[in-house]
Amino acid sequence: MHNPPHPGLTIRDDILPELNLSVGAAAECLGLHRTTFSRIINGRSSITPDFAIRLSQWLDIDAEQWLRLQLQFDLWNARKTCKVKIRRLKVNKSLT
Repeated sequence: MHNPPHPGLTIRDDILPELNLSVGAAAECLGLHRTTFSRIINGRSSITPDFAIRLSQWLDIDAEQWLRLQLQFDLWNARKTCKVKIRRLKVNKSLT
């Protein structure tokens, strides 16, 4: 996948407007402090397993789906920024 969006942006740009909810109201529904929720929906904090469960209960969207979206975002960014070159391990065929 090329340049996947941070999953928090989906919440901010698609879900909150559809539900006609403010950041503060949504944070309260999810049992989060407004600034914590704001950091997630603005792409500055990751969707954690705990938050994914909260979203799952709130929106009836699998927690695993939220975590997959976060993983795709994190892997894409890691591949883009990782500059370390690792030599491939040569395995002796008799050991396998």
